[in-house]
Amino acid sequence: MKVAFDYQTFALQSYGGISRYFVKLAKGLDVHGCDTRIFAPLHRNRYLAELDDNKVQGFELNDYPPKTARLFLRLNHSLCSRAISRFAPDVIHETYFSKHPTSSHKLGIRFLTVYDMIHEKFASQFPGRDQTSQNKLLAVQRADHVICISQSTRNDLCDLFDIDSSKVSVVHLGFEGFNALGKRRQLSVSRPYLLYVGQRKGYKNFQTVLRALASLTNIGREIDVVAFGGGAFCQEEVGLINSLGFSDRQVRQMSGGDDLLEALYEKALAFVYPSYYEGFGLPPLEAMAYKCPVISSNTSSMPEVIGDAGLFFDPSSADDLASIIESIFFDSELRNKLIEKGLRRKELFTWHKCSEETAVLYKKYAKNGV
Repeated sequence: MKVAFDYQTFALQSYGGISRYFVKLAKGLDVHGCDTRIFAPLHRNRYLAELDDNKVQGFELNDYPPKTARLFLRLNHSLCSRAISRFAPDVIHETYFSKHPTSSHKLGIRFLTVYDMIHEKFASQFPGRDQTSQNKLLAVQRADHVICISQSTRNDLCDLFDIDSSKVSVVHLGFEGFNALGKRRQLSVSRPYLLYVGQRKGYKNFQTVLRALASLTNIGREIDVVAFGGGAFCQEEVGLINSLGFSDRQVRQMSGGDDLLEALYEKALAFVYPSYYEGFGLPPLEAMAYKCPVISSNTSSMPEVIGDAGLFFDPSSADDLASIIESIFFDSELRNKLIEKGLRRKELFTWHKCSEETAVLYKKYAKNGV
């Protein structure tokens, strides 16, 4: 079976979860009878270097010149369409949400992956000119079959876009640890800390972590908060940190590579995931892999991914989160149980399983000619 991935995510991302997902699929589909090619004529993605040359048709650029991104997207679209037509695949898998299809629909069964419905559920947090939601709807409508990365995303997609559920399947993402080269970062830690990872604005709900800890008058000053990634604290965040009375350096932002992040997971009192919405959410699995107890909001895909390997709270309630932080701090037996459950839970999510289930869907719908 011949499978084509189009240029979109590889032209848009140098690094990122979506392009990594398709590279992992391209690697894994081989053993399931799929001849997979990525058509990214003039891309800027670093992950594609992991693949054999015969899997990627295109050239890597360091970056696009300033103010030329749209031009390169149009050029990629034209060149990609021609190349896919020559390949004549059985399956065309669009890697993001374009207004216009890549190549002719007559060439093969068209698949699309939907990762989340954040643009629809939190529209006010995106610029008015953002066309992601409109293009996503067009891409979903022209697809023969849609893959969602969680049941939660599938439910939201069907509800918000009025899509027949029979057109949508769930295939969970895979997970692997960091640091294939075996580097280790040594941390000198004198105080317990809660670890937060990623962007902090809007629906990510970082402020609730600060408010919850500040409300714990008995232990709130004994625990630090480390926010990894997401850039330096903005003026609003600095103002909140000061207003809540945190001592100097008690709340700090850190950036770095995977070696630093894995060290932070390993030493943390707990990892806190307060987001109001995630399409899947890999950071809790990362925490589990590095024996870090997981505390998460109880919304969207989080219970589906975390299962019984974490403690859940209402993301709108700082008091709810504060109670769990207190339990984690005083109960070492609870922490150890969460670590054990987490190590078992993460084993359910592998790239082998992800690629196998994807291949099954390709073969099913290509055979049926849907």
